[in-house]
Amino acid sequence: MNISILGSKPPYFFLAPLASYTDLPFRSVVKKFGCDMTFSEMINVNAIAYNNEKTKKMMQKSPLEKPYFVQVAANNVENAIKAVEIINEIDWIDGIDINLGCPVNKARRSGFGGVLLKDENLELLKKIVYSIVKTSKKPISAKMRLGFDEIVAVDRAKLLEDLGVEFLTVHGRTVKQMYKGEANYEEIKKVVENVNIPVIANGDVTDFKKAEYVLNFTSASGVAIGRGAVGKPWIFLEMKQKGNITQKQKKEVILEHFNQMINFYGEYGVILFRKHAHAYSKGIAKASEFRSKINEAKDIANAVAFLASKEASYITGTILHVNGGMY
Repeated sequence: MNISILGSKPPYFFLAPLASYTDLPFRSVVKKFGCDMTFSEMINVNAIAYNNEKTKKMMQKSPLEKPYFVQVAANNVENAIKAVEIINEIDWIDGIDINLGCPVNKARRSGFGGVLLKDENLELLKKIVYSIVKTSKKPISAKMRLGFDEIVAVDRAKLLEDLGVEFLTVHGRTVKQMYKGEANYEEIKKVVENVNIPVIANGDVTDFKKAEYVLNFTSASGVAIGRGAVGKPWIFLEMKQKGNITQKQKKEVILEHFNQMINFYGEYGVILFRKHAHAYSKGIAKASEFRSKINEAKDIANAVAFLASKEASYITGTILHVNGGMY
């Protein structure tokens, strides 16, 4: 089933929001290498409503991100409406994705994310989603889990469709499961069969072969990849090519990501890149040496010096724009 805002036919390959990883530099990289659609990291509507400065930076997008949805988490109607009114005035945001799946304890305690799937929170869920859809001038999607502790995916999906949600991303676990066990594709398939809006399957997609299996089994319109893209954002390119990319291509992706981190964060980008460097280095030659150098890099000069040295000869090279993040 087609998603109209994409202007192309399925299957679609989305980057699922992942806190502290899927920031603007990471999203820029995956868009350049085959990802069809990106979402901001999850943002609380309260922070948007109060014009939090950090939140404004989180809502920024790169020129490559088209379409781009901001993902919001809400636990009250009033601030949900205020947040949507603010987003309505930001031209470069193409839509809003409602988070109904976040399983972390902070979200549960605060009453947003996956906890809204509980039966006891059903009326609040209806009010929040209805208010967002009614207030928004942009398309609305939602990302949900199969339920909180019991599977209610078909019921909640049909409800969201009736409330005006235009497409769904469904993660194949309950909130209580967190990331334990295997994703339940049978339940995602049931959602696909019982709604008349596009459904994107999410959970445990780690390579192009798994993506093909999930698409064929569930008949979903696409797959969304979160944890599976950490350390290998080229997964989207492999899905488009239906095959593994070369080591040279992987190096290009890694160095492009580093470059984007410096452009966006300035010197602090080196520190933030360390977690990505550790993920990238798994299974590559001289991995421990590479991780050590990244951990020692206290500023851009050190990073550039390492990349230009003989010790980094196994890296083919890139252009690093040392311009204080001007572009």
